[in-house]
Amino acid sequence: MNVTDRALLPDYLRLIALFGIVIVNVQFIAFSVLHGFTDPVAETFGDALTLWMVNGVALLKTYGLFSFMFGVGLGLLMRSAEKRGLPFGRIHRNRMAGLLLLGVAHGCLFFPGDILVIYAVTGSILYFFRNWTVGRLAKVGVVLLVLQLIIGLPLLLLPSETSAEVFGFEAAALTQGSFLDAALFRSIGFAFTLPLFLVIQGISALGWFCLGLASVKSGMIDNADHPLWARARRWCLLPGLALSLISAGLWQWGLATLGVSLTVVVAPIATIGYLGLIAAIANPPGPIMSKALAAGGANLSIYLGQSIVLSTIFSSFGLGLWNEVDRATATLIAVLVTGMLILALSFWRNWFRLGPFEWLLRRITYAGVAARPG
Repeated sequence: MNVTDRALLPDYLRLIALFGIVIVNVQFIAFSVLHGFTDPVAETFGDALTLWMVNGVALLKTYGLFSFMFGVGLGLLMRSAEKRGLPFGRIHRNRMAGLLLLGVAHGCLFFPGDILVIYAVTGSILYFFRNWTVGRLAKVGVVLLVLQLIIGLPLLLLPSETSAEVFGFEAAALTQGSFLDAALFRSIGFAFTLPLFLVIQGISALGWFCLGLASVKSGMIDNADHPLWARARRWCLLPGLALSLISAGLWQWGLATLGVSLTVVVAPIATIGYLGLIAAIANPPGPIMSKALAAGGANLSIYLGQSIVLSTIFSSFGLGLWNEVDRATATLIAVLVTGMLILALSFWRNWFRLGPFEWLLRRITYAGVAARPG
């Protein structure tokens, strides 16, 4: 369907989240990933200012938006399967397997901060919640977000014990090595960090999945004028954003442990405020925005494309810009790359209904699936 023929909120959510997540991810693609969460990494005031804005405005919030949309996607997939008489269990199992395969390849070859493997694992758990009521999904979602603070925050605050040799290996792989050298470093990093982030990010992801699925079951996702979106804007947007910027400032300029803690605590509040804001702007688009929203529907291709292009730009086998530009420049490059990918996908979809990775995931998802006889 065209974007004007359906609920617009999911399309706006996808498009905005794609820009938000890339300005966070590029901080770990263009610079070292080995520092601890509370380690000072800004070398100049300009870098500190950029990190303050990224951490205050986007860090953890756009991850929440993406995770919320995953829950929405499950609900929409359930609707589609029911209408078409398809076995949802097999479809969901195949889809999680496809995400797992794509995530492992993505994490090992391009970006060890991959979220697809985490989504595949926690999304498999979400399957068992699929028939829960809206109220139960919402309550469990909130409990999981709180639980993530209790369990995940202490892990984030652990000091880095990375040796100078490992920092040297990273620098050699990304400034002098071949694609295989970079992939080897990323694969090792991915293997070591995945178990940790399955706990830190997986709990909150499952919480947002529940809230996203609840929004489909309640009809909220189809109604940008729902009163709960207005309440989200009123009660969460400005307080959440203001507190997040203050927390990021404490993190960046002196009280790192307190700043990180408050940033993590406030992130869900700001994310809910963002959801309310996006609902307010989800109006029928003009011709250019319609193209952008349609391209944003290929969010898997754009997400993976961001890592593929940016890892090439910043690695030695590409343009060799790793640790060679300031953080503001790296962030601008990430935004421009995302804009170019959206433009490319808008042309692509003049001839193809699905993005390239969406096509691949769809082939995996519906492998061996046939409609039930009516």
